[in-house]
Amino acid sequence: MTGAFIPGPVITTDRLVLRMPSMADWEAFAAFRSGPRAEALGGAVSRADAWRTFCNRVGHWALRGYGMFFFAPPGVPVAIGMAGPQLTEGWPEGEIAWAIFDGASEGRGYAREAAEATRAWAARELGWRRPVSYIAPGNARSEALATRLGAVIDPMAEEPSDGPWNVWRHPEALA
Repeated sequence: MTGAFIPGPVITTDRLVLRMPSMADWEAFAAFRSGPRAEALGGAVSRADAWRTFCNRVGHWALRGYGMFFFAPPGVPVAIGMAGPQLTEGWPEGEIAWAIFDGASEGRGYAREAAEATRAWAARELGWRRPVSYIAPGNARSEALATRLGAVIDPMAEEPSDGPWNVWRHPEALA
């Protein structure tokens, strides 16, 4: 039996299609979670732990009705990254997060395009006007992207207990 598809929203931008995760994305996600890019998420994990995290991404959609969109250029069947709203249990606020998978084309603005699209979607669909992004200190790539997105460190925001995190506050979004 193959995995069932849970229908969900699709966002299209000039260069990307953003959708819910599917089994076609599993190997790319597993490589990402076991590779050097996972350092910003606490480090590389085993394939079994990557599977649990992947299932968490799918389950977030099923339980909350939203989650990380997996994205790729049109016609590319496997995701090259993920971006979107998430609210992890025990975290003080909803977050806009992003990641580019190993082997994906970095430096082309895909993560920014996906983060902007999902931030606008979260404002429109979830009412999130000034979401945050939790970024590990020293994650220069994500800090640079947060800056390009107009976010600034919010020293008054509550930090999740599993940190350390810098809390980046996004500018007010219009629905």
